[in-house]
Amino acid sequence: MSETLIDPTAALAADLRAGTGSNPGLPTLTAHVALKRVIMLVNPLSGGVGAQAVAEATSLLADYDCESSVVELTHDDFDARVDAALAAAPDVLIVLAGDGTAGTIASRAGPDGPLIAPLPGGTMNMLPRALYDTADWKAALRLALEQGTVRDIAGGEISDADSRHTFYCAAILGSAALWAPAREAIRAGQLKLAWVYARRALRRAFSGRLRYALDGASGRQTEALVLISPTISRAIGDDAGLEAAAMNPVDAGQAVRLAAHALFTGWRQDPSVRTTAIRSASVRSRSRIPAVIDGEPTLLRHEAKVRFIPRAFRALAPTPPAPATDAA
Repeated sequence: MSETLIDPTAALAADLRAGTGSNPGLPTLTAHVALKRVIMLVNPLSGGVGAQAVAEATSLLADYDCESSVVELTHDDFDARVDAALAAAPDVLIVLAGDGTAGTIASRAGPDGPLIAPLPGGTMNMLPRALYDTADWKAALRLALEQGTVRDIAGGEISDADSRHTFYCAAILGSAALWAPAREAIRAGQLKLAWVYARRALRRAFSGRLRYALDGASGRQTEALVLISPTISRAIGDDAGLEAAAMNPVDAGQAVRLAAHALFTGWRQDPSVRTTAIRSASVRSRSRIPAVIDGEPTLLRHEAKVRFIPRAFRALAPTPPAPATDAA
């Protein structure tokens, strides 16, 4: 009687690829999406990345049963490398970079491009935190690869005479944008720097109000207008549009209170705030409009248009938890 010899190493590898191996140390790719080809773009100069990120990402991806490559982004050929990665049509394009870079690549991919996994590699990391609920890029990468599903990400677009900005989390227009640096300094424990930013914000606050119109309605005035994507809003549904919040502190005391609410509690609870769901908006001011768009500060021209994008791009991310019962 003949005897069939079985290579135990090969058998174990086959079991692991099938997700039935007994070794819990090797990870298994998500069952929700076929991930055969993975490309990861890394900007090592981004604040939350580091010089060792390319080597660390290469080592981490090697644990998974897929064809993977890691591409370092450089200033000289940034566009060429991003275009080449998109043209290669991988099953997922992973981005480890700052908020602005991740948003730019997601915009280029669009709703018909490859899945995007934007990992936390910047300062505020608004979109990565919304998708993966962590500031650790390695943990976010594992969540995407092991638990990811296809998620359509909505967003908004703000355009003025000179530029066009896409956001997937939130945009702050007006004097409230001046408080963003102070808030981040407080979170980082840099209290002296936070005081400098807060004094600067107070000097510029109330110097000029925004005029805005929502969905073509008659115009109103506000100190600041906040536009929030369904990706992070807990007050509107995915298809309802952007959540628009008009903030109207009438003096420095109310502005400080509003900033404290935004940092420590739920800003919707502040009596100077009212919100509604919108599909479009227009804003104008007598001077240039300070803005923070997905964590990136900028200055808009004195007139700008806003529109809702129901399906901006597709992300590889775990299914979000059920919304909380409160809208804090």
